[in-house]
Amino acid sequence: MPGAATHEIELIERGRGGGTPPPAGGGDDGSGSGGSAEVSRRAYFTGISLGLAAILMFFMALTSAYIVRKGLGGDWRPIQLPRVLWFNTLVLLVSSVTIEIARRKERAAQLAAFRNWWGVTTGLGCLFLLGQVQAWRQLRAAGVFVASNPSSSFFYVLTAAHGAHLVGGILALAYVAARAWPATAGSRITQDTAAELASVYWHFMDGLWVFLFLLLYLGR
Repeated sequence: MPGAATHEIELIERGRGGGTPPPAGGGDDGSGSGGSAEVSRRAYFTGISLGLAAILMFFMALTSAYIVRKGLGGDWRPIQLPRVLWFNTLVLLVSSVTIEIARRKERAAQLAAFRNWWGVTTGLGCLFLLGQVQAWRQLRAAGVFVASNPSSSFFYVLTAAHGAHLVGGILALAYVAARAWPATAGSRITQDTAAELASVYWHFMDGLWVFLFLLLYLGR
């Protein structure tokens, strides 16, 4: 019996010292660094979804105020919208196309073409803002100011609020273009993820402007 016990102890000791240790960071269940990166990616998209939801609620509140105020009293005088707004809308729609072309170039690892198309999108965004400023100038030249009547007040507020949010999108585009991204996917956020987040925000701003433009044009 003592000999058998000694033999079993020797087998246990050999088992402790032998074999291959399990790989660090978990086995093949996806809970290692790849899993952490995936969780990080989901967190970024959850964050931007919450941000866009808050922006949508803000503009829906302005839209509700616009509709209610229009129905109150007889001081609502429709304004003649500047024709440059049609051009601005076309510019922003085209920018949604160019940003998708840039995303496809990035996924195909054609980084030079990606930067070119990304720059075109950024330029179109700046052109849109310049067009909005031109629209305000045309209204002021026609004697239509913020305090002229409720209709003009809402026009300036809605377009200015959208423009301010679009500036945030332009800054995001510039960040993606200017940052020196690592060659590997080991960072917390990769160029592909950052570009996708920026494009989601940009498409949202595009769709939001189309909605506001139709509201201002049809709801006068």
